[in-house]
Amino acid sequence: MFYFGSKIQSQSTYSKSGSSSVMLKVQQTSSQMYDAPEGELSRDEKWRAVLARDETRDGTFVFGVRSTGIYCKPSCPARHPQIEQVVLFRGPEQAEQSGFRACKRCNPKETRSPRAESVRRICVYIDNHLDEKLTLAVLSREAGLSPFHFQRIFKKIVRLSPRQYIESRRLERVKQSLRRGETVTNALYGAGFTSRGRLYEKSSRQLGVNPGTFRRGGEGLSIHYTIVDSPIGRLLLGATGNGICAVCIGASDKAVEASLREDYYAADLYRNDRQMKKWAVEFSQYFDGREFSRDLPIDIQATAFQWKVWKQIQAVPFGKTSSYSEIAATLGNPQAVRAVATACANNHVALLIPCHRIVGKRGDLRGYRWGVNRKQALLSLESRSRQPTN
Repeated sequence: MFYFGSKIQSQSTYSKSGSSSVMLKVQQTSSQMYDAPEGELSRDEKWRAVLARDETRDGTFVFGVRSTGIYCKPSCPARHPQIEQVVLFRGPEQAEQSGFRACKRCNPKETRSPRAESVRRICVYIDNHLDEKLTLAVLSREAGLSPFHFQRIFKKIVRLSPRQYIESRRLERVKQSLRRGETVTNALYGAGFTSRGRLYEKSSRQLGVNPGTFRRGGEGLSIHYTIVDSPIGRLLLGATGNGICAVCIGASDKAVEASLREDYYAADLYRNDRQMKKWAVEFSQYFDGREFSRDLPIDIQATAFQWKVWKQIQAVPFGKTSSYSEIAATLGNPQAVRAVATACANNHVALLIPCHRIVGKRGDLRGYRWGVNRKQALLSLESRSRQPTN
């Protein structure tokens, strides 16, 4: 069982559904908290699948929502819960043993659609053959479809082309290998890259730092950080020698430090209020109603698509909002609304990349990593501070 969020209670948690109380048998034990075994999706990958409502992941796990006592499959069309309320299970049986009830909207016990099952099977095939040459012809033949039909169906369900999916899985395998302490050479060839140059070409943005530095969760990387107070809670600012790499928001110093360690668990972390003072001033000025300097350096992990989304988000004016669908349309892919939402969820430098300015089509706030209440507070602050334009 996986847990999200830093507030995990050791006693049973209670929630209400209608007029009845449901006891969720969610207890924190060492046997319940584990890292994903090799070949199984990591916790972050599962959460991204939930945000993307990825049909191909249906049947591989379910997620429960502690506030409602309900569990769903990854593709459930219902509004996404806050990450702090989510518990991951391997299947319906485990979820029900913990006191959760099946969602009536997505029916998590039902089998997958034939189309989604076919694409899921190809995804498994890809994962098992990453060290081989995977062409569109090979994959479409395995699926029993024409290359054109296969690519269209695959992209519609996965939200990535087969080539993009293969590259993302290879990079994920490299990351897992580096975290286990393998050498860069062994990691890249084991993931199917044909040369070190090919890996560095693809990983410059995806890993944020070069593969040698990323090895074992940032081992050898020095991150200095400071924690300051703000109108929306405690704010942690972390930076490498190349720029800001983390902005974490929480109710306490302990909570924001835990968020930083989750992303850079093997890096050397130093609290250095004096050295980080220049960054703290920038954020203080933001809360006083001023925009950030456009030349502030950022050093974060990202895919090429995420960078495109984030650049469009940074272009949304201070005090204004845009929608997920508008961002997708600006990128030339109106169908990529879920992919845009996923990119927002993977933003590690809140405020600098102002994902809080992205709202639903009807103006609803939708999700926000640091809580919808904080999202509303940020929008209100910017609206009050916005200077009239001539």
